[in-house]
Amino acid sequence: MVYFVQRNSSRLFLFFCATMASSSGNDDDLTIPRAAINKMIKETLPNVRVANDARELVVNCCTEFIHLISSEANEICNKSDKKTISPEHVINALESLGFGSYITEVKDVLQECKTVALKRRKASSRLENLGIPEEELLRQQQELFAKARQQQAELAQQEWLQMQQAAQQAQMAAASASGAQQAGSSQDEDEEDDM
Repeated sequence: MVYFVQRNSSRLFLFFCATMASSSGNDDDLTIPRAAINKMIKETLPNVRVANDARELVVNCCTEFIHLISSEANEICNKSDKKTISPEHVINALESLGFGSYITEVKDVLQECKTVALKRRKASSRLENLGIPEEELLRQQQELFAKARQQQAELAQQEWLQMQQAAQQAQMAAASASGAQQAGSSQDEDEEDDM
């Protein structure tokens, strides 16, 4: 496996290239979803077109990078007689593989993840602290849904009645206009008969 780090105008481009000899050729290998990579590429480089083969290369490089880091983190974990890879193992793996410059960013992301997880737990515990059983909350939700459906049905009924009334009024107006027209034409005939 060969990897290159190139600095260009304060951007760090990291390219991992697996040699053909190390490639297993197995299509069942795990990879990062292409949609996720495409989204990251668009967000990072919004005004740049990227060829499909370049996108595929980025997917392969990312997969290889994750494999490299996780393998090293696993070795560090095993050396410390642990069975679960912790964030510290990943940070140590980055350092031992020569990616020490990423450690501050990794720690920042780790802190963000912990903050989000804590907020989720707090939100979950707030629901639990309401003192209302889940069955009661479900019943209340179903009641609200039924009420909303009833209101929607009543609205539809009112709209239908208004349309019916408008149609009846239109028919009555058309009938009265037709009657007035017929009355006018019969007067004309009576006048012709008088002459």
